[in-house]
Parts: sequence; C-alpha cells; structure tokens
Amino acid sequence: MIAKHPPMGWNSWDCYGAAVNEEITLKNARYMREHLKAYGWEYVVVDIQWYQPTAVNHSYEPFSALSMDEYGRLLPAENRFPSARDGKGFKPLADKIHDMGLKFGIHIMRGLPRMAAHNHLKIFGSEYTCADAANPNSICMWNPDMYGTRLDSEAAKAYYRSIFALYAEWGVDYVKCDDIAREYPHCEKEIELISDAARTCGRDIVLSLSPGPAPVERAEHLKKYANLWRITDDFWDDWRLLKGMFERAEKWCIHAGPGHWPDADMLPVGALRQCSDPEDWTRFTESEQRTMMTLWCMMRSPLMIGAEMTKNDEFTLKILTNQALLDIEKESFMAHPVRQDDKESVWIAQRKDGSGVYIALFNLSDEQRMVSISPSEIEIEGKSAYEIWTGAESSPAGGISECIAPHDARVYFVKS
Repeated sequence: MIAKHPPMGWNSWDCYGAAVNEEITLKNARYMREHLKAYGWEYVVVDIQWYQPTAVNHSYEPFSALSMDEYGRLLPAENRFPSARDGKGFKPLADKIHDMGLKFGIHIMRGLPRMAAHNHLKIFGSEYTCADAANPNSICMWNPDMYGTRLDSEAAKAYYRSIFALYAEWGVDYVKCDDIAREYPHCEKEIELISDAARTCGRDIVLSLSPGPAPVERAEHLKKYANLWRITDDFWDDWRLLKGMFERAEKWCIHAGPGHWPDADMLPVGALRQCSDPEDWTRFTESEQRTMMTLWCMMRSPLMIGAEMTKNDEFTLKILTNQALLDIEKESFMAHPVRQDDKESVWIAQRKDGSGVYIALFNLSDEQRMVSISPSEIEIEGKSAYEIWTGAESSPAGGISECIAPHDARVYFVKS
C-alpha cells in the first residue's frame, strides 16, 4: 500500500521558496540521514519551480523561460541542479538520495507549461500536441507558468501519463501537485487524470494535493484519488493560524487512514525564509511548537519539516525526534476531540495494539490554565500515565489534570 502511514520528510518551500538548488537539497538530505532517518523521517521534497533558472525567492517571475524537453515536459534548471545536464533530469539527484536510504519527491503544478502549448510541442508517445491538451481558460491565479487541461480530452490523459512516466524513470517517490486541492468542482476530473497517471506509471508514487482548504464534503473523492491533501492554505508560524487548525482538525480527523491522510501542511520550525534572511527563525514559541507537533501527530497529519535543517538548534531537533510522540502517527487510530472550545481542547486516540490510549490536553488561551479530562467524559482504566513531553509518570485514577502554560500542550500515553 502507498502511504500506509502519514509520510514524514522535508520540503524546501518554507526555507527557500522557489529558489532551492541541488547543493541545498543534498545537505538537507545528509542531515536527515544522520539525525532524523532513525525516527521515521524519509522524504526529501524539492518544491515549486525547480525548472525556472532565475528563481531567487518565494515570488514568481511572469513569462520566464522554463526548462523543458521537446515534449513539453519540465526539466530541472541545470544552473541550479547541475547533475541534470545531458538530459539526465532528476535521476542523478534521486539516486544520491536513495543511496542515503531516503526517498525523493518533487512539486508540480496542475496542467502543462503555457509555452509548450503556444509552440504546439508534441506529447511524448502520442499523436497529440500540448495545444490539444491545454485549456487556456483554466489558469492559476497566483502562478504564471501553466494552463490547466481539457479534461475530456485524450490529449490531457496522454500528457499526464507522459510526465509521470518521466518521473518514474527519474526515481521519484512523491509528487506534490499544486493549484488543485481547493479547486473543486472544476478540477475534480483533473485530479482523476493525475491520479490515473501516478498509478499507471510503473512506480509507487505518493500523490499529495495542494493547496487547501480542500472541501470536506469531497472527502471520499479525495480518499479515492489521492494519498494526502491539504486542509488549509499555506500554514506559517502564526498563532492565529495554529489555533484555527483545531477546527479543521476536528472536521477532518475521521478521514485519516492507511493510504489517505488529511494534511495540515508543513511544520514551520527552525530556520525559515532563508532566501530572504539567513538569520530568520520561526516565530512560534517553544510552547506553540509543542502544541503544533502534538496536534499534527494526534490527527495523524503528514509531517513535512519546513526548516533549513542544518541550522536546527537543540530544541528543534528534540521536538522532531521525540519517538514516543512520533509513534502516535503509526500506532493510533480513531483520534478525535472529546471537548473543544476557544480556550482549550482535549483529544483522545486509541492505540492499535490495545495497550492503552493517548490523551492530549491543549491550552488555547493566553493565560496559564488547568486543563482536565474526567472519568465522566471518558472511561479511563489505565494503570499508569506517561507524559510524552516531560517524561513524568502519574496515576490516571480520577482523570487527568494539568496546569498548562499559554498556547502549550501535554500528551499522555495511558497504559491499560
């Protein structure tokens, strides 16, 4: 099964925008191999515009000359990814990452390059041209590179199959497709075309859809055709966005399961926005980072680190390698909030092996607060309770109460 558990890895967007290059990708891959792989982190994902030679930050250059082959398939910009020269594409980079015991991913936009359509480039392995596949009336509102496709055309199907065949040759393990998850209903068929291409390319490729918010009423369609999908627009290091995620998590948590995972977006921890300011650091407090990591794990969101990992401090590395917390991603099920309001949230999740339950207490207020779960809310029969962040042990008899700092969290494993 593809994505049996929520994928865990690194994505270049938060720290480098569209400007990531081969050297940056490899140094972060080496860091992951040395410090994080043992804890389940494995995907290294190159985000948007790897095919744009002059990208320098988080913005997009209109009408730029994109690197592509004679079939309208985008290729890595050789000045940024030198191992791609001589038509090798991402295969040399993917091979290096695979040799580290890791997996390689890329970002794509839905559709095909506008210039490929304007120049009537032939679609690889077919009788069609890119102009036959392109729909000039379907465009992205925030990125100037692509047209959507003519959804009822064989040309569109042929184009998507041609690019995923190329990705399979390169050794791609993960594709993040953008400008699509929130574009229902008019992108529903495009999702199906992309899913078909991913599933028929001859390689197991995780398919991720962005940006959100994806519509919860289309959850079953998303679960059928994708492995993960964003439930929010771009998530950054802002407490208002983190607090708002609790409402989204409550709506989506029932749809998390093997092969299909609601995605709360990347983890903006550590060194961010490096192309703008090499000294930039997450604006989340340590308390807020514990809250984020706890919620993401309890709802079983995919975990994608947004930092320049080689600059991780002791605290950042510690929250990313808390094995007892990360185990929740793989070992729990049926996670849901027992109680949630503007000031606090209490979540519970069963452990699959029947050995206990996870209980998370969140203080969403701006003041220190006692947060509790009582026997009247849920039957707690555990013999002991282990708090995952502090390591403290206690008896859960009579419920669990904790005095929690503002914006902070505690999560317990209650042993049966």
